[in-house]
Amino acid sequence: MKKLKIVLLVLLSVVAVLVVALIIYGFYLKPKYEGKLQLKNIQKETTVYFDEFGVPHIYATNSKDAMMALGYVHAQDRLWQMELMRRIAAGRLSEIFGSVALKNDKFFAGLGIEEASAKAIAALDKNSPSYQLTMAYLDGINQYLEEGTTPIEFSLVGVKKEKFTIKDVYNIFGYMSFSFAMAQKSDPLLTDIRNKYGMEYLKDFGIDGSFNTTRIKNAKESSQEYIAISKSVASILEQSPISPFIGSNSWVIAPKKTKNGKVIFANDPHIGFSQPGTWYEAHVVTPDFELYGCYLAGTPYPLLGHNRDYAYGLTMFENDDIDLYQEENNPNDAKMYKTPNGFSAYEIRKKIIKVKDSADVVLNIKVTRHGPVVNDLIDGLQQDKPVAMSWIYTQQPIQILDAVYQLSHAKSKADFQKGVSLIAAPGLNVMYGDAKGNVAWWATGKLYKHNAGVNPNFILDGASGKDDIKEYLDFSKNPSAVNPKWNYVYSANNQPEPIDGFLYPGYYLPEDRAKRITQLLEPKSNWDKTAVGEMIFDNTSSVAPEVVKQLISNVDQKTLSENEKEALTVLKEWKGSNNLADVAPTIYNKWIFNYLKNTFEDELGAVHFKQFLGTHIMKQIIAKQIVNAASPWWDNISTKNEKETRSKIISQSFKESIVALEEQLGTTVADWTWNKVHTVEHQHPLGKVAALRRIFNVGPFEVSGATEVINNLFFDFTDDGNYIVKGGPSTRRIIDFSDIENSWSILPTGQSGNPLSAHYSDQAELYNTGKFRRMMLNKEEIVRTSTKLVFIPRKN
Repeated sequence: MKKLKIVLLVLLSVVAVLVVALIIYGFYLKPKYEGKLQLKNIQKETTVYFDEFGVPHIYATNSKDAMMALGYVHAQDRLWQMELMRRIAAGRLSEIFGSVALKNDKFFAGLGIEEASAKAIAALDKNSPSYQLTMAYLDGINQYLEEGTTPIEFSLVGVKKEKFTIKDVYNIFGYMSFSFAMAQKSDPLLTDIRNKYGMEYLKDFGIDGSFNTTRIKNAKESSQEYIAISKSVASILEQSPISPFIGSNSWVIAPKKTKNGKVIFANDPHIGFSQPGTWYEAHVVTPDFELYGCYLAGTPYPLLGHNRDYAYGLTMFENDDIDLYQEENNPNDAKMYKTPNGFSAYEIRKKIIKVKDSADVVLNIKVTRHGPVVNDLIDGLQQDKPVAMSWIYTQQPIQILDAVYQLSHAKSKADFQKGVSLIAAPGLNVMYGDAKGNVAWWATGKLYKHNAGVNPNFILDGASGKDDIKEYLDFSKNPSAVNPKWNYVYSANNQPEPIDGFLYPGYYLPEDRAKRITQLLEPKSNWDKTAVGEMIFDNTSSVAPEVVKQLISNVDQKTLSENEKEALTVLKEWKGSNNLADVAPTIYNKWIFNYLKNTFEDELGAVHFKQFLGTHIMKQIIAKQIVNAASPWWDNISTKNEKETRSKIISQSFKESIVALEEQLGTTVADWTWNKVHTVEHQHPLGKVAALRRIFNVGPFEVSGATEVINNLFFDFTDDGNYIVKGGPSTRRIIDFSDIENSWSILPTGQSGNPLSAHYSDQAELYNTGKFRRMMLNKEEIVRTSTKLVFIPRKN
């Protein structure tokens, strides 16, 4: 017994020592939010105040010192995220994750982002402020890399530290630009449907732009081969540890429509959720400069920002900036392909991908005059049917660094517009408002035209030249609105009105959010910050109740069960809200899924139907195809002796939905509330390991909102009836120029990417309930309420 007590005592002592060691180690790994640190190359003492949510407010005597401090504090909170961001476009995730990331690496390594980055860097003016301040920012990151604590993720997966370079910055912007693109997801699918069933089946898809009835107002007078491409690219992006950009809302209200006679700016970019989240907030102040911005990991200038003079943000334009071309091999020499001027040799780019748990992989990527051949980048594609990707980002001069510097350092509206004009890709709706009362919206991107009759929604002919780009448009032809007479500008990924009679092709999202935004903005002329805050969290669909009417009109109501009758009553009374206690959205989304499945899966097959659900086409089609009783999609091609009608498919889908909900949620319709099926969990790449989930992931939470409402929390449709949110507003920002020091923001989880930081998830509850925190600008208040970290020059 005595020996047992001794053993237990020893074990307890060991455990106690381990606990103390873990606490000390954890304290050591936390970001440093106060004290003093020496930095090389810094000229003067620089102070960083961290507010109650961990946002750094950097006060420096010059811009280089400020940028160096920004790089350091950004790295201490987000170094792991920076590491992932710089690796993805370069095809270097396999070095840390092993062969599980190889498909991702092969695809991105072949896109040409690195080559385009190198070309852009070679053309940079090394004496320009944008370059010099970028190098100061990178110096700050690298000093943290050398001397700061190592993120726990680096230790768990075995990351070898490497200095950050300006090429990393460009590669990060390159990945962001590709994540905006949509053609690679839908063009091959549409081509296959056309080749298999004919154009009649595509009339319901609105690819002519006819579905986009709520348009942004300008203020200017195949084969299975094709399916494999879109399926593979969608899968690569889906499994990426870095979340893609999806959509966004923004509106800027002119003084005549606001209560206090000043501009109010609102923006909530929609991005796939991850942990840490996309944006890092920081406030930089020097004697001649001030900006509060939202930064991508590893980039020196914010894509979203404001100061006392102006505010800016963005949404996705959704223009078409990728074309896929069917190339033609020389039948006598597979090293050559056909061009309008005869056969030409493929350019070969050699890439070596290092894989953590296996041998290096060597890629020999074929490149045509249009771009890289994607058959070399995606497993399982036939080499004798090469498809090349033409992407504006890698073909036009890349001036993204100068552009974002200009946006964040503009001295006037005209100065700001010059920055907008430098962006060839991605296509963005850049939103602007200022203290002088100006409101504006410009669409970025190098826009272009094909020959008449060429439809860029399909795989194009690469051999003849007849489908090549024929004309690049001047920036003056880009859609825009500056101080329009209707006193607001907005964008919600919907299609702009035509310019010179030309309706620009793209992958625009349905009118739902745009319609709701304009319905709310138009009649009201006394907007204030509180009302805009309620609007940006709005959960009501302006379209879904009309869809319900169409659905119900096709249901035979003579032979309904009691639960079916009650479900229809709930839907008839529904005003389109998607709040936690609502029952209608649970019924509606289940019915929509079954309608889509029973209508489209027989033609597409299970795998391709799932792919179809992930496209913008699916979102566009719901409200429009239902009204077409003559649609060829209604007939189930699997039933040879019967031709199904719209009423039969919709009624069948309704009955299947009620049965499924009874099995999932019980037989009491009132219990089918939205909160039980609509949830979110912010996933860290390492949180996919069950043992690490609680350490790294944030959530799960029951949340309101839904797909294509202003509070756009989007999800995949699945058979199980659970709507796991994949993404949504990556931040919600409201800048009120009548009270500029107290503008509002909120992040989905927190400011820090360090799981041991107090700011890893401290905004999640506020975010989920539609609340905000202040973006402070008042120095006296900042100093009084913050912790202080001081950077001092290192003595030699």
